[in-house]
Amino acid sequence: MTRKIAVFAFNGEEMCFIHALMNTLDLKEKGYDVKLIIEGSATRLVKEAEDVKRPFTNLYTKAKDAGLIDCVCMACAAKMESLESAKQQLLPLCDEMFGHPSMSRYMDEGYEIVVF
Repeated sequence: MTRKIAVFAFNGEEMCFIHALMNTLDLKEKGYDVKLIIEGSATRLVKEAEDVKRPFTNLYTKAKDAGLIDCVCMACAAKMESLESAKQQLLPLCDEMFGHPSMSRYMDEGYEIVVF
């Protein structure tokens, strides 16, 4: 059985986000069923990823193109002023837990939770 990993990227610090992206891509490459959930202050980086000069844009684009971004937190994206960008990028938005994605949903589906 393939291991299932849900990577929650909360931290909006670029290096932390880069590591969440790298690990998500690495896990996928190694055959894991992996999903990236962008939460907290990391949601502002959804908008900033549109700038090709950002050091994480290439990794972000690879993860997005591979369909690894399972959802972006609707409440946090609104707070961080990146909600419209997430919508324009056609990213799935989650809000089932008071406007935020629910970890329990992923756990109920058999995913291990990793938090960055």
